[in-house]
Amino acid sequence: MGNRLFPAERLQQFAAEGFVVAPQLVPAHRVRALRDAALANLAAGAGPVEYEADLRYPGAPPHRDAAGGATVRRLLRAYSRDVVFRDWATAPEVAVPLRQILGPAVVLSQVHHNCVMTKQPRYSSETGWHQDIRYWSFERPELVSVWLALGREFPDNGCLSFLPGTHRIAFARDRLDEALFLRSDHMFNQALIATRVSPGLEPGDAVFFHCRTVHAAAANQTPETKLSLVFTYHSADNHPLPGTRSASLPAIGL
Repeated sequence: MGNRLFPAERLQQFAAEGFVVAPQLVPAHRVRALRDAALANLAAGAGPVEYEADLRYPGAPPHRDAAGGATVRRLLRAYSRDVVFRDWATAPEVAVPLRQILGPAVVLSQVHHNCVMTKQPRYSSETGWHQDIRYWSFERPELVSVWLALGREFPDNGCLSFLPGTHRIAFARDRLDEALFLRSDHMFNQALIATRVSPGLEPGDAVFFHCRTVHAAAANQTPETKLSLVFTYHSADNHPLPGTRSASLPAIGL
């Protein structure tokens, strides 16, 4: 177990900035297996699937019947799709650091993220600055997502960008738009957005980030599809609120 532990400096960065990159967390042969499974699932088109047209973010097709309307944004329910996804989601490389961050009993949410995230050429969209917790309902806003790069991720193909330390900020409502994205025309937000960090990722790199850390992603401007595997976790004693979407599927213990 010891060699899976995050070193103190990595834990300190997570506490201070709300995210941390774990380089080369997954070896190349395992990345290939995960990527092959992701591509096979994408080609099969089996649901549940979220399409770019469903959310209509900037750059997305306006509806499913438009050009590019069948462009997949996310393959949902990844944990149930393939054993290689299940094995990664509960692997020691994930579970041990999460126990350092969240406590000894950690569970995986089957409702939030739990997906293969794609950024496809031509019709991928831009995701504005937001906190994931905005639409999640838990007793405490303390969840951590683990984003695994299945290929290179960099600004031109829509890599994640983060605003360090924003997991500690309580945003006044006037700093957010109707969909709870950060307003780019707000003076205080503009200063905050200037601190953005866009860590490039290599295949097998993972990012652990807090559900309150503000992040964004640009559209994919390259001819190659970008694939990432994303799961979200919380402490077993941090329960989803009854009757909410967050409580609609049982959690998976690690």
